[in-house]
Amino acid sequence: MNIETFRNHCLSLKGVTEKMPFEKASSPYDRNLLVFSFADKWFCFVNIEVFDFCDLKSSPEDSAQLQEAYDAVRPGYHMNHRHWISVYFNQDMPDKRILEFVDDAYKRVLASL
Repeated sequence: MNIETFRNHCLSLKGVTEKMPFEKASSPYDRNLLVFSFADKWFCFVNIEVFDFCDLKSSPEDSAQLQEAYDAVRPGYHMNHRHWISVYFNQDMPDKRILEFVDDAYKRVLASL
């Protein structure tokens, strides 16, 4: 998968917007984070330059199960580890499955509104 495929999938979800809110961050990595949200509620973000992983909104139960099932899933980078996971690309989780978890993260935000 590449950044354009990933970005197009996220933006195909109804009402999703994107922004890069960390332009003043001290870290170059953080300055290149692209955030996807619905109604200003984040559900996903990814670094557009490195494109090594995405952070996704998740339930604590799903997070624990996914971390046990996949090496590609770890606690969320810079986020609450109970409610966010980091999913690394090009590891043991197929791209199709990653996009399913993007959809799930989106649905979690919708349900919370």
